[in-house]
Amino acid sequence: MSLPTHVRLVEVGPRDGLQNEAQPISIADKVRLVDGLSEAGLSYIEVGSFVSPKWVPQMAGSAEVFSAIKYRPGVTYAALAPNLRGFQDAVAAGVKEVAVFAAATEAFSQRNINCSISDSLQRFEPIMEAARSHGVRVRGYVSCVLGCPYEGRVSAEQVAPVAKALYDMGCYEVSLGDTLGTGTAGDTRRLFEVVSAQVPRAQLAGHFHDTYGQALTNVYASLLEGIQVFDSSVAGLGGCPYAKGATGNIATEDVLYLLQGLGIETGIDLDRLIAVGQRISQVLGRPTGSRVARARSAQ
Repeated sequence: MSLPTHVRLVEVGPRDGLQNEAQPISIADKVRLVDGLSEAGLSYIEVGSFVSPKWVPQMAGSAEVFSAIKYRPGVTYAALAPNLRGFQDAVAAGVKEVAVFAAATEAFSQRNINCSISDSLQRFEPIMEAARSHGVRVRGYVSCVLGCPYEGRVSAEQVAPVAKALYDMGCYEVSLGDTLGTGTAGDTRRLFEVVSAQVPRAQLAGHFHDTYGQALTNVYASLLEGIQVFDSSVAGLGGCPYAKGATGNIATEDVLYLLQGLGIETGIDLDRLIAVGQRISQVLGRPTGSRVARARSAQ
């Protein structure tokens, strides 16, 4: 299969990247991050999460962030809304697209959201119904698609029915997440081969963590399978509190460098993006997790 000519990057840094940070991050810094990302050319930004502050304190100011950012035409500003209350809060904040998430394994589902996969999917039904009535689009995530901290290796056959259920209930796109970052290129190609028999490739996305240093390889393997949407996080921010040892998401800068080298269009300015990643890394008091950004700054 030939490589796609255009790829859409879903920037998850402001939500998935920052949600596990222990130090408080100001609303102003979050707004600056989102605005910097849109100015760099990102067309899809996951801005925040409407969950209980008791569970994810860092996301407590999401409504304020949504009210303060500069909305640019053609940019989707999305939020995670795992339950109906979260969805209602998101709509009240003017959000036009939300995301819901399920797990590929029962053990991770229980540890992460305290219910079975089946129960988690049932919880999304009222969200999907409310989304249809409000004209809000819904994107779906499936976590632990290539490995689980409790069940070990995960087969593509386990992932397919969960992805199909999300797609069938109305998610216009389903992102398959290698939460542990243990997957390899061969696993990734087989994953998309199997799942695409249930969900069209055009409605699938890849979400890779770099724990084993395989994330970029897995992006390339996905490109070979015709996948054209990838989740990434500026400066490689993020991890997973329920997946011990899982490092950050793949850095948006590194994915962009790969895509540019392949002649694949994204509409994103790499130099501007690197500057945005360096700024948020300074706020967090640590070096950027992007290898491309580190290499550029050393030149």
